[in-house]
Amino acid sequence: MVIIMKENATEENIKNVCEYVNKFNLSTHVVNGAERSIIGVIGNVEILEDKPISSMEGVYDVVRISSPYKLVSRSAKPDSTVVRVKDVDIGGGSFVMMAGPCAVESYEQMLEAARAVKKSGAKVLRGGAYKPRSSPYSFQGLEEEGLKILNAVGQETGMVTITEIVSSSHIEKVSQYADILQVGSRNMQNFELLKEIGKSNMPVLLKRGLSSTIEEWLNAAEYIMKEGNPNVIFCERGIRTFETYTRNTLDLNAVAAVKNLSHLPVIVDPSHGTGRRDLIAPLSRAAVAVGADGLIIEVHPHPDMALSDGAQSLTPEEFDKVAKEVNKILLALKD
Repeated sequence: MVIIMKENATEENIKNVCEYVNKFNLSTHVVNGAERSIIGVIGNVEILEDKPISSMEGVYDVVRISSPYKLVSRSAKPDSTVVRVKDVDIGGGSFVMMAGPCAVESYEQMLEAARAVKKSGAKVLRGGAYKPRSSPYSFQGLEEEGLKILNAVGQETGMVTITEIVSSSHIEKVSQYADILQVGSRNMQNFELLKEIGKSNMPVLLKRGLSSTIEEWLNAAEYIMKEGNPNVIFCERGIRTFETYTRNTLDLNAVAAVKNLSHLPVIVDPSHGTGRRDLIAPLSRAAVAVGADGLIIEVHPHPDMALSDGAQSLTPEEFDKVAKEVNKILLALKD
């Protein structure tokens, strides 16, 4: 069950509702949104069926939700959520481009990439400082030095920054340097990490696990929101299938499905979704057409020299072309 509070509900109103519900041995979780607060009720909610919760001061509506992802569900919040990071809106009709190298390699590399992608319309700069790689011998990232470089370039160019977090012990440190935390595919069901990110209230980009169902993905977001963090952004990055021509199979079905099932924004990663530079542009166009709220694309000034994922990284010139194509589709969809 979800209790939706009025826009002008006070902290005292919320406290009173929670205390009343708790009397029936039910747990409550408050999520404070931009416009109104939502109280998630967990447990045998049937006991509340004949209770006067809807008439309590500050309560707007009481919604019974059968799905396991109660706070994430669009049934709980019909209006689309907008995650605001500094001056950048993600979701709710806004379309955002996130771009940059897979890994932070040097200050010069990041600055060159940032200036190029910003010129093409990107508002969020991506760059990995901690790189969870399949092989222990692959480049693992510059760690805190990489975070410092990302932060410095973000400040110099005026861009919002995003970087991957791989351990709950890194949350405080990474939050000092980056604006958005990225949970990678391998950590989508690292529930202890999700809980700690939920407590941090930092904006988070939650990538879909490479073999995860849509419901598992939605439940992963529920772990974050259950701890009080409403600033969650879904990212479809492709799933593992029988196909070997591409690195993954980009599941655009999931984008449309999640937009129906959840109020949270959904963006698409065509770089990891295909693993092929020549497929990023057509899949980016398709993602826009299917209703995605944004794209996150790997762009490197010199992909052939990249220390990580060069084969799926665009040059600045290629990214500029993709950005122009995306803008044309966005304009066409508004007609």
